Amino acid sequence: MQFLSLSDFANLLNQTFTVNMDHDGNTPFVLVEARPLEGAARLRDAVRDPFSLLFRNEAAIVFPQKTYAMKHAALGEFGIFIVPIARDRTGFIYQAIFN
Repeated sequence: MQFLSLSDFANLLNQTFTVNMDHDGNTPFVLVEARPLEGAARLRDAVRDPFSLLFRNEAAIVFPQKTYAMKHAALGEFGIFIVPIARDRTGFIYQAIFN
């Protein structure tokens, strides 16, 4: 099992990740923020420090919170649970929490 960490995403800001949405094909999600998770308890023997990722998607519809198979050239394919947390003029913002 691959444990992704904040350092895996830190240099990928503003890059596009894709999720295959079956009937809609590959849907782009742009990584807009990668930061440590403030105030989260850190276990002494944890395999990684907690962190948060924010992705922007410009689709007209909101995708439900669930685990998606996401792809990026540098990271390959990995499962990620994302939750829609906001909407603005250009689309929706989704958050993933790793702890």
